[in-house]
Amino acid sequence: MAASAEGRLTGPQRAATLLLAMGEEASARILALLHEDELREISVAMAQLGPVGAEQVERLAGDFVRQIGSAGSLVGSLEGTERLLLRTLPRERVAQIMEEIRGPAGRTMWDKLGNVSEAVLANYLRNEYPQTVAVVLSRIRPEQAARVLAALPETFAMEVVMRMLRMESVQKDVLDGLERTLRAEFMSNLARSARREPHEMMAEILNNLDRATEARFLAALDERNREAADRIKALMFTFEDLARLSSAAIQAVLRAAERDKLPLALKGASERIRDLFFANLSERAGKMLRDDIASLGPVKIKDVDEAQAAIVALAKEMAAAGQIEIGEAAEEAMIE
Repeated sequence: MAASAEGRLTGPQRAATLLLAMGEEASARILALLHEDELREISVAMAQLGPVGAEQVERLAGDFVRQIGSAGSLVGSLEGTERLLLRTLPRERVAQIMEEIRGPAGRTMWDKLGNVSEAVLANYLRNEYPQTVAVVLSRIRPEQAARVLAALPETFAMEVVMRMLRMESVQKDVLDGLERTLRAEFMSNLARSARREPHEMMAEILNNLDRATEARFLAALDERNREAADRIKALMFTFEDLARLSSAAIQAVLRAAERDKLPLALKGASERIRDLFFANLSERAGKMLRDDIASLGPVKIKDVDEAQAAIVALAKEMAAAGQIEIGEAAEEAMIE
């Protein structure tokens, strides 16, 4: 693809021409800074460029110098970058690029994951299939993979470990699909949620109010925005928070819980919560529950979460009916 006139050169061809004119040492330093997609595009243009006359190269270099020299002082910003990209790329592609820029640093998806907090990454991966998590952990730094593994529920983490031990080489199309999913579902959401999630913040605030004031605020919020009120209520009391219940309350929840929900909920629970529940069961009932948990085998994290949510909802309903007390009220009852 010989270039007969400088005006006919495309952007990649112009970049390729300048790089060839700089010489191998200087151009190599620039190429090393490019993203893989940019490197591929310029390499193709360079290979297909053909002969470019000396006058044409001189004009191109002169244009480059004049454009740089006439720019004056420069201020880079996210807004300016976005406006520039919108002049040449579709809006959807620009939105994706800007979300990646605002997200963790890194040239590749795996570099970016390396700059994500292990707690945040573990919280996302715990809802994925063990095989998917195994692939992700095999691609990031061993020290980060170790911290993520330690932050996952123990049963789920062991499933991931077993799949990593049996894992063979991963096909490129599988890796490409996983990268696209991580970019679309994880990195974009991470970029949008860099600041603290407001519902979590409000749940923490309401947790520190007395019961009457909390109820008043939630009732008012429920009238204005029921969805927001429901999200905050769900965040205010978790399955792990059942440790705040008195022994009498735990026993009441155990009696009222559906038989098939309890083993599933405890399958993915911490040792602290398991011990708390077993301590409030008779020896015979405790053995039956342990057998039920053991007979479940591998379970989906989603199913465990749903079972735990059902028991939390049951505890809240019982508290609303005055059958048990949760939170500060339970602690005060224990002190008395």
